Amino acid sequence: MFYYVLKYVVLGPLLRILFRPRIEGLRHIPADGAAIVAGNHLSFSDHFLMPAVLKRRITFLAKAEYFTGPGVKGRLTAAFFRSAGQIPVDRSGKEAGKAAVREGLGVLEKGELLGIYPEGTRSHDGRLYKGKVGVAVMAIRAGVPVVPCAMVGTFEIQPPGRKIPKVKRVTIRFGEPLDFSRFAGMEDEKTALRAVTDEIMYAILALSGQEYVDRYAAEVKAEQAAQGRKFPRLRR
Repeated sequence: MFYYVLKYVVLGPLLRILFRPRIEGLRHIPADGAAIVAGNHLSFSDHFLMPAVLKRRITFLAKAEYFTGPGVKGRLTAAFFRSAGQIPVDRSGKEAGKAAVREGLGVLEKGELLGIYPEGTRSHDGRLYKGKVGVAVMAIRAGVPVVPCAMVGTFEIQPPGRKIPKVKRVTIRFGEPLDFSRFAGMEDEKTALRAVTDEIMYAILALSGQEYVDRYAAEVKAEQAAQGRKFPRLRR
């Protein structure tokens, strides 16, 4: 109930007024049935802007840190994400990937839309990074289509470290659904998982026009942090 109040009464209308999102390819989102919407992740604002333009409810796998913050702010943030139907996933440890897949499959089994960011974390510099294979495992095991999505302009309105987004128009593009039925039964084969994941990332890249980096974003972030380097800004 709270999800629909946010979407249609409180947050959704406000976001549409402030950011006037251009919506392209919305017809590619299935009217019913399970599907994965896989997108790039440039900003904290992505969590709200994409759901605001969809006609259907979408559930995201959100990092557990959103649910475990200290103090009043932490409790309010956790309550907000839970009320919005988002699922916390612990991204640390060896079992993190399995937990995300398990939770995601639970959403798909109910015939719902699942939102996922294959990069696993927000881009720190506006580039598109290598995708993790969890999205491929879920797509193959559940036998559902994957709709690629590109958020364009959200890095500029709220790059890492900026708490209040700039009021500027953004674009949200949805591509044609990708069918991976030819990989049925191959969710345990590394080569198949990488092929599916790379196809998804290429589709996102074609929609977003970003520069692509064939490395995991988390690795690059950690490497730069260890070197004491500031994250480079996106160049246009």
